[in-house]
Amino acid sequence: METIAIIGASGRQGWAQVRQALREGYRVRALSRRADPFAGADIEGVESVEVRAIDLYDPATYRAALEGADYVFYTHPLQARAERATLVGRVGQAAAELGIRRVVWNTSSWIPDRPGDPFTYGANTAGVNALWRSGAPATVLGPVLFMDNLLTNWARPFIVNEGRYVYPHAPHLEANWISLDDVARFMLVALRRPDLEGAWVNIGGPERLRGPDVAAALSRALGRPIRYDPSTPEEFGRHLVAAAGDEMPPDMREGFAKAIADFYVYNNTAPTRPFAVNMDYVYERFPELAGRLETLEAWARRQDWGERNARPPFG
Repeated sequence: METIAIIGASGRQGWAQVRQALREGYRVRALSRRADPFAGADIEGVESVEVRAIDLYDPATYRAALEGADYVFYTHPLQARAERATLVGRVGQAAAELGIRRVVWNTSSWIPDRPGDPFTYGANTAGVNALWRSGAPATVLGPVLFMDNLLTNWARPFIVNEGRYVYPHAPHLEANWISLDDVARFMLVALRRPDLEGAWVNIGGPERLRGPDVAAALSRALGRPIRYDPSTPEEFGRHLVAAAGDEMPPDMREGFAKAIADFYVYNNTAPTRPFAVNMDYVYERFPELAGRLETLEAWARRQDWGERNARPPFG
């Protein structure tokens, strides 16, 4: 049985990767600084998962965490204290030294095809280059926008309590929302495909949706009207800060809110259209997943929209 070491297993993206890897019959090793990375998670078979400690800011912890694994899944921390290129380059170097068969990096955002784009996008370009230079056999996937964002404490309460889909997407903006479980499925397919070594691909879900389309899908799934009520990027930044609560230090709040606002101003106006994915190309590269990716409505129908402790505040 092959082993996947999942860096960032304690986050909602890591949970989806663990869930899908177990379903596919892999042995899973969860790497985290948390002693219990699955507190609040509902993952069938999680009792079989081995947990090892890793500190991404201390490369001395990498060998013990990764040794003996066949594959590595890497997802960059949401609020990392180091550059993407630095951390993914270190992971790649350690994987190369240990003979890991494939590193799959989930960038959590769009990968531009040229350097110089702002925000995480340009950092993704630098990270891809650092990973290639590390010598590790690797595949990089850029999911552009997560359906699971709608379950966070800055989106779900508006939907559930007020019947409003509140997001900073301009009415014209089109996005290929993708579920975290489907992102994990892409990552698993990459392990079985030698031709995807050295490849980077932006991925999305099967539908290209505008704001009213999202509200309509949610209305059908929840069985009651949900209206599209776009916020300004500035308002959205404040929503995220409020949702973070005490987890965010007071001296970070103003800068974080502005960064979120600037990010969505860019996404609403950029000619590169970072949230729109050429799915014909994706299916050409991943024919195994053609016709198998879930729609937003199908995803929403299988979610628990009630109150529970595992709700992420944001991210």
